[in-house]
Amino acid sequence: MASQFNEVVSTRYHMYNSLFLNLPYSGIYRTGTLLPLLQQSCESEYEKGKDPKAIISKFFSNYTPQATREEQFDLLFGFIQYIERQVVLFDSIEDSAFSEINDLKGKGSVSEMLIRATAEDAVEDLRKRLEDFSVRIVLTAHPTQFYPGNVLAILNDLEQAIRENRLEHINLLLRQLGKTAFINKEKPTPFDEAVSLSWFLENVFYNVIPDIITKLMSGLNMKLEDWTNYDLIKIGFWPGGDRDGNPFVTHEITLKVAQHLQQTLLRCYYRDLRFLKRRLTFKGVEHIITRAENKVYPLAFGGGFGGEIYHHPDELLNDLFEAREVLIRDHKGLFLNLLDAVILKVRIFGFYFASMDIRQDSRKHAYAWEAIFEKLKSKNKKIKNFDKLTEHEKIETLLGLSFKPTTMKFEDAFVSELIESIDIIGQIQEENGVEGCHRYVISNCQSALDVIRVYQLANLILGKDEQLSLDIVPLFETIEDLANAPGIMTELYSVKAYRDHLKRRGNKQTIMLGFSDGTKDGGYLRANWSIYQAKENLTRITRDNGFTAVFFDGRGGPPARGGGNTHDFYASLGNTIEDKEVQITIQGQTISSNFGKPVSCGYNIEQLLSAGIENSVFKKKPQFAEDEINLINALADEGHKAYLDLKKHPKFVPYLEKITPLSFIGDTNIGSRPVKRNSGSLKFEDLRAIPFVGSWAQMKQNIPGFYGVGSALKELKKQGKLRELKMLFKDSLFFRTLLSNSMMSLTKTYYPATAYLAKDKEFSEFWKKMHAEYKLSTQMILEVSGLTELMENNPTNRDSVKLRERIVLPLITIQQFALQQLRTLSADDKAFEKQYRALVVRCMFGIINAARNSA
Repeated sequence: MASQFNEVVSTRYHMYNSLFLNLPYSGIYRTGTLLPLLQQSCESEYEKGKDPKAIISKFFSNYTPQATREEQFDLLFGFIQYIERQVVLFDSIEDSAFSEINDLKGKGSVSEMLIRATAEDAVEDLRKRLEDFSVRIVLTAHPTQFYPGNVLAILNDLEQAIRENRLEHINLLLRQLGKTAFINKEKPTPFDEAVSLSWFLENVFYNVIPDIITKLMSGLNMKLEDWTNYDLIKIGFWPGGDRDGNPFVTHEITLKVAQHLQQTLLRCYYRDLRFLKRRLTFKGVEHIITRAENKVYPLAFGGGFGGEIYHHPDELLNDLFEAREVLIRDHKGLFLNLLDAVILKVRIFGFYFASMDIRQDSRKHAYAWEAIFEKLKSKNKKIKNFDKLTEHEKIETLLGLSFKPTTMKFEDAFVSELIESIDIIGQIQEENGVEGCHRYVISNCQSALDVIRVYQLANLILGKDEQLSLDIVPLFETIEDLANAPGIMTELYSVKAYRDHLKRRGNKQTIMLGFSDGTKDGGYLRANWSIYQAKENLTRITRDNGFTAVFFDGRGGPPARGGGNTHDFYASLGNTIEDKEVQITIQGQTISSNFGKPVSCGYNIEQLLSAGIENSVFKKKPQFAEDEINLINALADEGHKAYLDLKKHPKFVPYLEKITPLSFIGDTNIGSRPVKRNSGSLKFEDLRAIPFVGSWAQMKQNIPGFYGVGSALKELKKQGKLRELKMLFKDSLFFRTLLSNSMMSLTKTYYPATAYLAKDKEFSEFWKKMHAEYKLSTQMILEVSGLTELMENNPTNRDSVKLRERIVLPLITIQQFALQQLRTLSADDKAFEKQYRALVVRCMFGIINAARNSA
């Protein structure tokens, strides 16, 4: 029996895919006719053990024997363009069927949560929990998505046309896609990235967030005036504020992005006010709405500031509440729901829309302080001997300083820029409100001193009357950092000045944990378990000091970067981990796939909401018994050992550099950030997590998503722990989610495409080592889970992944063919080196976007 996914998605895809053959473009029929033949060739030839070079060569020999080399390249590029559009079509079909293949009122939805609360007599508990709970979704500009705004708009229209089955309109939009460029000719600037992500704010989040809150109010029988938690769902924003290793972000860009966010939001308000004006045409109300419209217009469109404007959202709210009072008193509340909807939006989004985070590496702050000390040392003896002081003495010395950094002149432009980047926070807070920019994330945080450096510098620049409206957020990423984090925070909490600061900031300390770098550093099992343990320890330490820990998770899209099923992940955290808030980064294609349409966005936000309140409202038992903790500890240790054995292999970095497309990622013009943090020769520690994970994904080897899992499970089975492992999978949602996410990585893996490396003189042994762990991980996960195939317990996502992987199999083959040719360029091929390099880069886009599944 066909699965529901195959009925509503796969069948439609194959039907609409045939429309491509009718597009009136040169060579399209030939490309569309030959592509299925290439698809079949790839599948059959890989089964025979053929390599990509042989497959492409045989394909040309069989089907285009008279083609010149130039014509062969043209055909390959034609295939790439065709497949890119097939991926877009598949995305749109899957998005259009979202409500058919997902239960919008089932597990994890607001509807299910309300029914469950009623059934378990927990409505009051739920109501109380919602008073101070919060979900923060932070949009980042990490380079794993490349669609420009015009393509996103076509995708949106195409999804709607498919949902309504308007064949003629679908055909027109496919023709438009055929004519629209998918590729950025130049790298986007940080501002370009901000504008691109603003599309989602304006077209999706602006309506979805208030709709969810309205649904909750209705389900809990609450009126607008009863609802007080407007921070229930917040949007964070990194483009234009994330400086970590991105030399293109400046304080001018930060301010420009903040202004763009406000202007985008005010345009949304303006449109809503225009609509209200058409409905609220009553005496005593109409002129108030007109006044509001006129005051918003200059802010929204910059059309001169001769007239009055709003300086604060409260001023707009005062007018709207005045209209509300008249509407209720004189007009029986006609269209009150429309007015209340606008009031709710203003209360949620203020005048900032999304809250910008500033992020910088701790070493940059140390460097800036050294430059400052050079200016101050003649007046302060302690500064002269700063390096000889203990950490406590260094902290006390910094906190004892009093000067104005903004009045200093520095020869080093970077130091001046870093100071201005903090100073600009004050201007953004003044123009957009404090919520517009109130967090400073410290990457590579190694000590309490790293936090105090930022705190004191910000205090000297922005502090007023002992008030600093800024949350300092240490980021712990590597396995070592995660282990040291509790000690660092204990030291930090002992600093009186910082304790006083936290009290003024609501007794909360936000701590960011980096899943991506943790996985890169220590492997899949060790990273996930280290983060779990760090959260437990940090929760306890922070509570002991009288504060509340707020965990901000740097999660990526795929499981290899800490992604995967977010609902199950957060629902699986026990009562030993603080759960006042859920904060996560959403990046790359995960933004468009999980939050790119109102239906999917609403569904996934509701999943996060329900997961975050699961433990506190529905009173779950503690997460793990002592023997289960020992079991997972042992697994993490064995997985770490296996991963380190691979990472320390002498061919590990050379393989990344010579075999994978890592060196090509910087040529894709996807994002503005460099592939690695430092120039010079390739070093593992300098590699950014996303290019690192992305390189393995392009190769269809997905090392960070599974390596070590098989070895760890096998070792514990050898120790006689197989029964315990099976019970743990059955009883523990955390462990089940951990293995399920790894299953997705394994399902997206395809080693036949690189099997030719088994015979490679330099990398044969290394490839065989990875392949053996892939087979072992698949075997052991199936044995422990009791499943007969990977992702059997998640058939919708399984079928989606399989079809996506089949669509891009020719791309994978073409890319591997080009990489093979580039490694062994003959004299004849040397003239075509540029074309081979272009093939590698162009294939990346389709492979990246086809792999968008992360739920």
